[in-house]
Amino acid sequence: MLVEAGCQFVIVGHSERRQFFGETDAGVAKKLRAAAAAGLVPIVCVGETLAEREAGRTEAVVEGQIRGALTGLGDVAPGLVVAYEPVWAIGTGRTATPEQAEEVHAKIRGWLREILGAERAEATRIQYGGSVKADNAKTLLSQPNIDGALVGGASLDAASFEAIVLAAR
Repeated sequence: MLVEAGCQFVIVGHSERRQFFGETDAGVAKKLRAAAAAGLVPIVCVGETLAEREAGRTEAVVEGQIRGALTGLGDVAPGLVVAYEPVWAIGTGRTATPEQAEEVHAKIRGWLREILGAERAEATRIQYGGSVKADNAKTLLSQPNIDGALVGGASLDAASFEAIVLAAR
């Protein structure tokens, strides 16, 4: 249905689906493969809660989500996008610092190398999502492993979204 409606991309594994509908990493993996088989580019969301971050579990949580969704992927989903969305920053006004976001993005890139191989890992876009706004987009997007932004609420205001787009240039 999404393809028939003209969609090219689909978000899978969003934190709200995980939190409110009990989506598991295995379920996300199935959706990723189904989306790719239908000709859609999956955007796989990963991220930790505030409690997990404060407990020093960011790396373990995100790695588990990445491996759970992508292990055994093979050549499926060649245009795959990964979106790191720290749950504690979604809609809260709190944002990871550029350094915090880059640290996790670099880890994700490393796991992608292990799972998908070096060439594909470098070609995979890793976006940051989590209260991306006009005033922080440029510094976030200037990080070496942040390839774009998955913009939520700020996309609802045209002027704000335009400023984010301009910062991405």
